[in-house]
Amino acid sequence: MTRAQIILVRLALLALVLGAWEVLPRTGTINPLLLPPLSDVLATLANLIGRSSVQEAVAVTAMEVVVAFIIAVPLGAAAGILIAESEYLGQVFKPMLFYVFSIPKSIFLPMFILVFGVGFSQKVGFGFFSTIFIVIMSTTTAVESVKVEHLTVARSYGATPVQTAFRVYLPSMLPVLLEALRISMIFNLTGVILAEMYASRDGIGHQIATWGENFQMKQLLAGVVMIAVIAITFNELVRWVETRCSHWRT
Repeated sequence: MTRAQIILVRLALLALVLGAWEVLPRTGTINPLLLPPLSDVLATLANLIGRSSVQEAVAVTAMEVVVAFIIAVPLGAAAGILIAESEYLGQVFKPMLFYVFSIPKSIFLPMFILVFGVGFSQKVGFGFFSTIFIVIMSTTTAVESVKVEHLTVARSYGATPVQTAFRVYLPSMLPVLLEALRISMIFNLTGVILAEMYASRDGIGHQIATWGENFQMKQLLAGVVMIAVIAITFNELVRWVETRCSHWRT
């Protein structure tokens, strides 16, 4: 199938799902108290976006996500490079990383609340914890993806470490790192939202948890749609940059 056909199929499936979301509650096939029609949810979303309390909650969550991301990515990338470049560190830490990564991070959330309390540091800390392992593992994979023959050629022509880093390592690693960036942001956002829903006094996650506890389904689904749109927008932006760098994979 051509790319245009694939896009048409995706749009058709999306239209089918959205149409079912609108029609089934309207006809009573699904209880509208449990799943309000799509048009009602979108109307509620438009109303929520205009509220200052929701705007402040989104701003708080955005700040927490950005701070956690800024801390986790450089530290995770540095750790991943060290593990990939050192055979000893790789043998020691790689199995531990896979073990820790396989454990659901939510079980550690009460520990963050005990250590940091309920506030900004707890949510940033948990977002950092949810993100750093995927960054380390992805960076390690990116470093190991660099072809040995490229390094050999560069060094045989007398390339300095800085030139090797920017002319060989970076072009080879960039596509993998961009994909890791996209995935790690999803983990980061999920971690922060989960921390806000579990124990928080502000943030959009706290708002969504409150709507759910009060059985305000329109507001709850509107909040979910809002977060989904933000996540999809970032994901597609990084994917677009990734496709522009795809020629570096060869």
